[in-house]
Amino acid sequence: MSCHRSQSQSQPRTPMGRALELPGANPTLGENPKLTVRKGAYTYTVETHGEESTYNVSDGARTISIPIHWNFGFGAQTWVLERSGRRYESAVSYYPSIPGLDFTTGDEDLKPRSLEEAIGREIELRETKVCFGCHATSAVTNGKMTFESLRPGVTCEHCHAGTTTHLADSLNGDFDSAPPDLRKRTSEEISNFCGQCHRSWETVVRNHWRGELTIRFQPYRLANSKCFDGADPRISCIACHDPHQDIVRQDSSYDGNCLACHSSSTASPQASSIAASTGSLIHARICPTAKSECVSCHMPKVKLPNGHLTFTDHQIRIVKPGEPFPN
Repeated sequence: MSCHRSQSQSQPRTPMGRALELPGANPTLGENPKLTVRKGAYTYTVETHGEESTYNVSDGARTISIPIHWNFGFGAQTWVLERSGRRYESAVSYYPSIPGLDFTTGDEDLKPRSLEEAIGREIELRETKVCFGCHATSAVTNGKMTFESLRPGVTCEHCHAGTTTHLADSLNGDFDSAPPDLRKRTSEEISNFCGQCHRSWETVVRNHWRGELTIRFQPYRLANSKCFDGADPRISCIACHDPHQDIVRQDSSYDGNCLACHSSSTASPQASSIAASTGSLIHARICPTAKSECVSCHMPKVKLPNGHLTFTDHQIRIVKPGEPFPN
C-alpha cells in the first residue's frame, strides 16, 4: 500500500502476520523435514517432502496419515487436521525450545483409548471459527466459516475492518471510508479489542480459567494489575507494542513506558514525551530500587507447566519471592 508503506511491509513478517500458514509456506517444517516422538502407546511423525507435510500417528500395527493443510502459530506450531469431515487439534506440536515434538499445550492430560483418538482433540464448529477467526483473515463471514475467502495470518483487514473498501475508494481520490483510528480508543476498549484473540478479562473470568495457563492471556493479566486504568492511554496495549512490528524482547526498551507513570517531573526525555503525548500527568509511585529494566522485576517471565513456552506476565506488580502464582 502506498499510504501505509512501512506498516504494510513489516506487518506480514510479524508473528501475527504469520499466525497461520498454508502448505509450502512453512519454513519451520521445511527446516525440520522429519519430526518424531513417542507418547505412551503411540508414535507421532511429521514428515515434509517439498511443499507437502503429513501428520502420522501409529500404534505399531496401524498408521493414520493426514495431510497438513493449516499450520497454526509462528515458531511453536500446532496443526488443525481434517479427517472424515471432522477437525482435530493435533495431539502434539512443534516447540523450537526443544526443538521437536511434544504434547500440545493444554492437551497433556488427554488419554486416547484408540488410534483415532490419538490423532488429537476433536474441535467442534464453534471452536473452529474461533481458531481460524483469530489466526486468519476473512475466515468467518456473518458467523459462518468461509474457507474459500480465508487469507492466512492477520492482515490489515483483520484489525482495520473496511480496509479493502478504503483502498479501492482511495484510488479514486475518496478517503472518507477510512477505518476508525484505533489509537483514539480508550485503554479499556483497546484491551477488549486485542482481547478478542488474546483473551479479555471478561472472557477469562466467564470461562473460569485459572492457573499458570492464563499467562498467555495478556489483556486479562494487564487488567489485573493494580495500576491498570481503562481511561489512561499510558497503560494500553498499543502504548508499549506496535502491532505492525515484531515484539521487542529487550527489557530496557520499555523503560520509557514505565517511567511515563513511575517517575518524577524530571523524568527522562522519553518518559516525558510519552506522558505529554497522552495528555497524562505523572503521578504513580516511584520505584526505590531502580529506574531501568523495570519489566525484568515487575513483569516476570513465566514458563508454562510443560516447560517449552515462556511468556512475560502482564500482571504488573511487586513480585515477592516464593509467592504463589497470582490469578
